[in-house]
Amino acid sequence: MKTVAQLLDAKSRQNVHTIDVDAPMLDALRLMARQNIGALPVTRGRSLLGIVSERDYARRGVLQGRSSVATPVREFMTEPVLTVAPQQSIRECMSLMTEHHLRHLPVVENGYLVGLLSIGDLVKEAMSEQDALILHLEQYIRGEVA
Repeated sequence: MKTVAQLLDAKSRQNVHTIDVDAPMLDALRLMARQNIGALPVTRGRSLLGIVSERDYARRGVLQGRSSVATPVREFMTEPVLTVAPQQSIRECMSLMTEHHLRHLPVVENGYLVGLLSIGDLVKEAMSEQDALILHLEQYIRGEVA
């Protein structure tokens, strides 16, 4: 099974969108809507402080009557955030996401955010590996592989 680093390398190189811890929550909501994403790593400089999601906003904002205009992201974010390192396996990531009911997993190296994995990224990779295994087994059964 691949490592996080291999999966990040294989993903189309895209920027990891982040939001500053002191930004208004409305800015985070607008960025998520514009980029069609459901969560943002919360940073100060290059340091990861937490993660904020649409779910966080619904539960810590809407249901509590908080204003997205006047309230900073830090009031809505989940912290501490569970992270993985580039050398960890995809299987480990899937296990963490399942155990902790996560949809997004920041990748941190030397204290800095280097990527973000979604549950979709991991499912796509697992399906790809299963397809390759099935093809190999079919070829073996047909005698095409020694």
